[in-house]
Amino acid sequence: MLANYLIGLREGLEASLVVGILVAYLVRSGHRAKVGAIWLGVGVAVVISLAFGALLTFSSARMSFTAQEAFGGIMSIIAVGFVTWMVFWMKRAARNLRGELHSRLDSALDIGVWALALTACIAVAREGLETALFLWASISQSNAPGVSFGGAFLGLATAVVLGYLIYRGALRLNLATFFRWTGAGLIVVAAGVLAYGVHDLQEAGILPGLDSLAFDVSSVIIPGTLVATLLKGVLNISPAMTVLEVIVWVAYLVPTMWLYLRDPRPAPPAGASTEPAPPAREVSA
Repeated sequence: MLANYLIGLREGLEASLVVGILVAYLVRSGHRAKVGAIWLGVGVAVVISLAFGALLTFSSARMSFTAQEAFGGIMSIIAVGFVTWMVFWMKRAARNLRGELHSRLDSALDIGVWALALTACIAVAREGLETALFLWASISQSNAPGVSFGGAFLGLATAVVLGYLIYRGALRLNLATFFRWTGAGLIVVAAGVLAYGVHDLQEAGILPGLDSLAFDVSSVIIPGTLVATLLKGVLNISPAMTVLEVIVWVAYLVPTMWLYLRDPRPAPPAGASTEPAPPAREVSA
């Protein structure tokens, strides 16, 4: 549940900040009447993301066991690729995020209302599709899908509330620190998703080594107990893992985390970058 809460919180807050930046820019530039187009684009993006998640769920449900395992493993690897790209992209591009969105809005304003809706839709759908894919990969591996989904929903709800409070100026959040450490947390979660994706491919017979266990502590950490649930839910680590799973987990986690954290001063996405501008009366056009 905690891992999915983190995914929902991180991705949801990114989307909330993007929406806040778009709305704030329209308001302070004298185009308040066109804010509805932004919300239209956001609504379409949400529908697309939900439809994508439903497609993944219903498509896999109709497959044979072997096909399900192969599909789940491949999609898990793709999800890890996307989330890894996302955390590094956010670290690198956060400084210019607001300027990039403002530039797109200026171009969209010259074209018309539908261009505004499309700009918002693309900006939010990118986050939504990544979230849907990564959550599907994580929840499909959970022993308690309902609890995992609940964690993701709570994370998204928290993100919406935080985004609104930041937009209204009621909350000052150090976004540089927030995105830095939630990004590190997502890398840990991604390592577990990747390892379990490899296990799925072993179950499907695509990768070898299903019977070559690196360790089996199920007699100590009994599946279904609190400790086993926490290890599975937060780190995607099972009481029994194959040699290949452990190799992949370490081979991904160690170099990726080192590359992500090696710069002690990442480009700050705080006020001047991702935090939405104050209301129109406080900012000059």
